[in-house]
Amino acid sequence: MADDEKLAAVRAALPALASGIYLNTGSAGPLPAEVAMAMADAEAYERDIGRAHFDYFEDHLVRRDEARAAVAAVVGGGLDEIALTHSATEGMNIATWGIDWRAGDRAVTTRHEHAGGVGPLYAVRDRFGVEVAFAEIGDGSDDERTLAAFDAAITPRTRLVALSHVLWTTGTVLPIARIAALAHERGALVAVDGAQAAGAIPVAVTELGADAYAVAGQKWLLGPEGMGALWVAPMARDRIRPAFAGWFSFEAVDGEGRGTWHQDGRQYEATNWHKPSVIGMARSIGWLSMFVGLDYVHRRGREMAARAAELLAAVPGVELLTSRQRMATLVTFRIAGWTAQAALDEIGPRCFAIARTIAALDAIRISVGFFHAEDELERFVATVRLLAEHTPETLPPRRTLTLFGAT
Repeated sequence: MADDEKLAAVRAALPALASGIYLNTGSAGPLPAEVAMAMADAEAYERDIGRAHFDYFEDHLVRRDEARAAVAAVVGGGLDEIALTHSATEGMNIATWGIDWRAGDRAVTTRHEHAGGVGPLYAVRDRFGVEVAFAEIGDGSDDERTLAAFDAAITPRTRLVALSHVLWTTGTVLPIARIAALAHERGALVAVDGAQAAGAIPVAVTELGADAYAVAGQKWLLGPEGMGALWVAPMARDRIRPAFAGWFSFEAVDGEGRGTWHQDGRQYEATNWHKPSVIGMARSIGWLSMFVGLDYVHRRGREMAARAAELLAAVPGVELLTSRQRMATLVTFRIAGWTAQAALDEIGPRCFAIARTIAALDAIRISVGFFHAEDELERFVATVRLLAEHTPETLPPRRTLTLFGAT
């Protein structure tokens, strides 16, 4: 299909796009209609037939494999290297807590990490006496500065380097492969938070050199909340141990249940999942891969993000915090004279935009995807331009509609 025809088909399949300018996929993406339908069908089955029959559980194991295979197709790993999780945060916790920490060990990260990545580092610091060091990478836009900062921070005592593929703050893509090479030279493992990368930009975990790569289901993969995945390199499994003995699955043999310990990616799976959500994540990734096509998703997503950055950078009074040379699909900016929250409170109602602030930077962040139309971005930037031409005191009031009646 031509791009304009394909865009129309994609937008028709994402009903939430009709409710406003959807610019917060970095928190939770629009759910494809067929995914919502598949989940509703599964929930109706559980309501009407029940959840306790052993055949249903066996079918659920197959659905889990489908979800793992879908994730593997996106990140480039093998099916048996994927563990399902409930979030990218859970994946980063598994990778961090799986290390046999000792007092005096060192972990290295950046000051741009999401709580899901830095939180477990603080926890092992407090419990085991691990030193947490921060590589001073600035905004992450200068690869050589970034590499020099990690080179200085990673010492022989470093056991883990934990960092994001795409910074959730500025949207910068970090040079993961080069950082991983530095870490491995000094014997450290590398755990990557891929929440803002998987589904937004091409990911090949083996080429990145990561030892663990955590994925969020609800963001750029457009799946349900409460789902994620963790890829662990086979060679790293003896150094990233599960907090439990591995996934124990049952199968019926001659009318009796027998169990098997799995010593592959499933060993990091500690519990069960909401079954309709497992189906939903597999279906959403399948929709992206087969109905839309990952090449289109990645190409057009970055084109639209670059276009949004270009439009914003041309507005007097707007400061672009995202590096246009190292960007993925997040765009972060400030408007002179406005706090981020005050600006977003005005922008949202004026053009029906859904975005978010980054409090640590006092900035607005928009998530731009393959499904955006260029006129949406132009309407959004026109509203930003209006704010940039005024202060909070001089901004013309929003139009209001008064309804007269008895109620």
